[in-house]
Amino acid sequence: MINKRNLIIAAAVVAAVLVAGLLFWALRQQSQLNEMVEQLEFEKEALQDEYEDLAIQFDGYQQLDVRNDSLQDLLYREQQRVKDLLEELRITKVTHARRIAELKKELATVRQVMVGYVQQIDSLNRTNARLTEENKQYREQNTRIVAENTQLAETNTQLQQTVSRAAMLEMTDFRLITLNRHDRKTTLFSKIQKLEFRYSIGKNITCEPGLKYVYLRIIRPDGEVMTKSEDNVFEFENSRIEYSVRQEIEYTGEEMSSVMYWPVEEILYSGVYNADFFVDGNQIGSFPFSLKK
Repeated sequence: MINKRNLIIAAAVVAAVLVAGLLFWALRQQSQLNEMVEQLEFEKEALQDEYEDLAIQFDGYQQLDVRNDSLQDLLYREQQRVKDLLEELRITKVTHARRIAELKKELATVRQVMVGYVQQIDSLNRTNARLTEENKQYREQNTRIVAENTQLAETNTQLQQTVSRAAMLEMTDFRLITLNRHDRKTTLFSKIQKLEFRYSIGKNITCEPGLKYVYLRIIRPDGEVMTKSEDNVFEFENSRIEYSVRQEIEYTGEEMSSVMYWPVEEILYSGVYNADFFVDGNQIGSFPFSLKK
């Protein structure tokens, strides 16, 4: 009887020990599981923070001046990929350790891709900056060249004008003589039948010698040009203007004198006239004279 009781007591003790051992093991497993879950939660939060930081970096890169459409599209696609992975990470349970590990590997891949894109952006920006600076230098150089050419053209124009002025003939003397019908000098207004214009042209070794036309325009007191024909015109300052008398001379560069005549075939006006002389498209003299009754 005693032996049976002892056996029961011994069995109860063993059972109690086994239950205690199992309980201890279960509590320890639960503790380890809790620690593992906490570690996974920590890793998930850290990974989520990394994804969020990467998303912010992509937002910053989208603000860069990326002058390459293909690279811009690639950046946009990677940015969208990061957003999608971040969203997946947020809804993935911490106990899904395998998927979290895969998301961590994908994060590393995206980082590498991003580094490559950033290097390309930096390279493009440096190249663009260099080209911009070179273009600026070229523009400044072209501006200087244009300014120098403009200055040179102005100088050449001034020199040409100086040479033209130096080569322009100048009338040094003028006299009007009124003649009667016998070609004798008269001072009687009613007897005037011819106007004699005596003139002298000064010496000019710069002017090209040779045959030249001297044009005389006789302007009446009312401002009209006295002419024998409407075809009597010549070129002056890009216009065709009337002349009264034309005379051909041979100019040698030395001072010379000549005479031009105007037969009076119209009614003369009393008043102040003007005699304008032109050679080689230049006005070389202008002289007023009076005819009074």
